[in-house]
Parts: sequence; C-alpha cells; structure tokens
Amino acid sequence: MYDPIMRVFAVLEILQARDHVTGAELAERLEVDLRTVQRYIVRLRDLGIPIGSSPGVGGAYRLRPSYRLPPLLLTNEEAFALSLGLRALRQVGLAAFAPATEGALAKLGRVLPESLRESIRTVENVITIEPGAWVAPASLECLTTAAYAIRNCRRIRFAYESHSQAHSFREIEPYAVLHIDGRWYLMGHCMARRAMRTFRLDRVTRIETTDQMFPAVTGFDARRFLSESMPFLQSLYQVDVWIDLPLEEAERNFAPWRVAMEAEAEGTRLRCGRDRLELVAAMLLSTGRKIVVHGPPELRETFQRIATLASQAARSAP
Repeated sequence: MYDPIMRVFAVLEILQARDHVTGAELAERLEVDLRTVQRYIVRLRDLGIPIGSSPGVGGAYRLRPSYRLPPLLLTNEEAFALSLGLRALRQVGLAAFAPATEGALAKLGRVLPESLRESIRTVENVITIEPGAWVAPASLECLTTAAYAIRNCRRIRFAYESHSQAHSFREIEPYAVLHIDGRWYLMGHCMARRAMRTFRLDRVTRIETTDQMFPAVTGFDARRFLSESMPFLQSLYQVDVWIDLPLEEAERNFAPWRVAMEAEAEGTRLRCGRDRLELVAAMLLSTGRKIVVHGPPELRETFQRIATLASQAARSAP
C-alpha cells in the first residue's frame, strides 16, 4: 500500500476495528516510520475525527468511544457526479490516482444502495474519458505533498528540471497549486531566489516536507498571479499576433490564463507562450477574423501548412 491517501484511510479503518493500536503497530502494518504515522493521525484529526492518544513510548491511539463514521447518503445525481469526477482524474493528468480511484469506487459500491450503484455502473460502462494530447501527468506524491504543506504552512524541498533542462534543488514556502491548460503549477516563495516563483509539478521530483513552518498567507490569488507572471515562460514559442476582435470579445473567446491581451488599432494584440503552434493557429482561425502575425516566423509556416491542407480538403472529391 504505497498511496499516502489510502494509508491515511487505512489508519482510520484499523482504529475503527480495534479498541486501541500503538504507533509501532501502525508503522509496521503500513510499512512506514513512526513520524509518518504521526502525520497520518494529524491529517485525520484535521478532518474532525476524534482520535485520542496516550503518551510515552508504548502509547496508543484510539477513536473516541461510540464514534463511527456517519452513513453515506447521496442522491442519484451526487453518486453520478462523484463517479464521473473520480474517473475524470486522468483528464487533468492524475492517472496516478487510478488505484485510489478504483478503491474509492469499490467502497462506494459496497455502501450505496442498489438504486445508486446503477449510477456508478452507468459511468463505468457507458462513458469514456481520455486526456488530451497536451496534458502533462502529475505525480501523485508531488500533488499530495504540496497540498499538505500548503494546508499546514510548511516548507517543501524538491529537485527541479527547468524548461531548458537545467537542474536545481529548491526549498520554497508553498502558497497554492493550480491546474490550467493541461498543466499543474506550484506557486510559492523560493528561499534561494528570495522571490515568488512558479514550478510545473510534472518537472518536480524528490519532494519532501520540512519541519520549517512559515506564516499563513491570506488573500493570495493563484489565478491572477499565474496570468500575470506566466504568459511567456516555459514555452518553445513566443506568440505575438494582432486579431481583428475587440478586447472585450477577445477576453470572452480566449482563456485568460497564460495569455496577455491589450487593445490595439480597434482590435486586440495577443501574446502568449506555447509549445504547440497548431493549437494556437486553430484557436485564432476559429474566430473567423483577420489575423496579423508579428511572430514567431514558425507560426506563419504553421498557418501556411494549414492553408495547404484546407485547400486540398476543399478540392477533394467525395
């Protein structure tokens, strides 16, 4: 059992099955050390589960007498939404959660009434969800460790490979995690650079939580920070185009994340960084408006290739 989330719930199941259990027994059962067991207990307490403990080396943990998890009561729509959401994790690059997903769905199947199990079977048998080609998978360990550190205001350390394949080891105060445009981003204050930095989670390895805490940050807007700081970073191509579209309409048509827009000559100047120019070209052409390419030259070549293919398709016989 290597999934940290499943281990936490395994602790709860053990505590519900026994009157008391020592930390050493939990550590042996879960194949972790005592310090990790203590972190799992803290997580359960944060969820409002009343776990008591006795002090000392031979101390033990126990649930409050008569405490049991409340019954799971869901409507048909809630069961459908929960099942669909679990299976859609791959769509946001979280295929690593597959074992946890299957385990959660199996437990739902055991506790839900037959009428609601049909919703789960419907999603399983009828609906297929596949991730897009541009989705970057994120490590389960990286995501859960970062989320835990943000929640508990603890610094994290990790190895990082930049877009230019430069390697570094960072320690940061993590503020937020955000998924957008097929990528998971970690934002926080980098201790080495003494400034805010953004990291792609799919380029993070060897992540660990430290004992060093930091003051809680309030009012941090992850979406705004990313939109202001990331339009041009970590991309193969820097796109700069003008489109015959009022700024207000452009803002409704184009995702505001990692895209900078400003009004210019009764149209909109759009700048962004992208790895795949075909997607940008298709997005711009979908508006049906005049486009002027300021850069890069590869974008003009991309439009030329699309034009050639479109012309061939228009002339093709049925």
